[in-house]
Amino acid sequence: MNITIRTASVKDAPKLLEIYEYYIKHTAITFEFEVPTVAEFEQRIATTLQNYPYFVAEVDGEIAGYVYAGRFRTRAAYDWCVETSIYLSGKYQRLGLGRMLYERLEEILKMQNITNLYAGVADPVEEDESLTRDSERFHEAMGYRTVGRFQKSGSKFGRWYNLIIMEKIIGEHCCPPKEFIPFRDLKI
Repeated sequence: MNITIRTASVKDAPKLLEIYEYYIKHTAITFEFEVPTVAEFEQRIATTLQNYPYFVAEVDGEIAGYVYAGRFRTRAAYDWCVETSIYLSGKYQRLGLGRMLYERLEEILKMQNITNLYAGVADPVEEDESLTRDSERFHEAMGYRTVGRFQKSGSKFGRWYNLIIMEKIIGEHCCPPKEFIPFRDLKI
């Protein structure tokens, strides 16, 4: 397999949305119910790229998945924290692409002086056909640890699901903190 990790562009929106659509319609991995339009997804990509990385994995020229970071909270005190998200096409799962995408994401986030990564992971009360604990296990393997749990906070497909917050520290907490560098200003 020839694997490439590259920065996403708005032109990738139709294929990325195709991957994400499966998760909306068939899983509780995302609590989103309605599939966004391509234009909405283009806007999400463009907005993210202003300040944070958004990467695509290609296998033999085909988009296989994507990862991105976004603002964790709106208050300025949280500028060194991000929330991470990752989605892979079903046929490309369990091949190490998720690890490759997250490693590239972390590499760039460190360059931006980000210190804390957070992942909101849907967690089944009991595993079912819509949600397993695979995402939680993946994040644990990537060095995240559970720091919070919201009990039965999301309802999808007529069932209740928990939301766990997982955290990974990737930078030194200096006082004062190093300046946050927006993704658009990085020279990579």
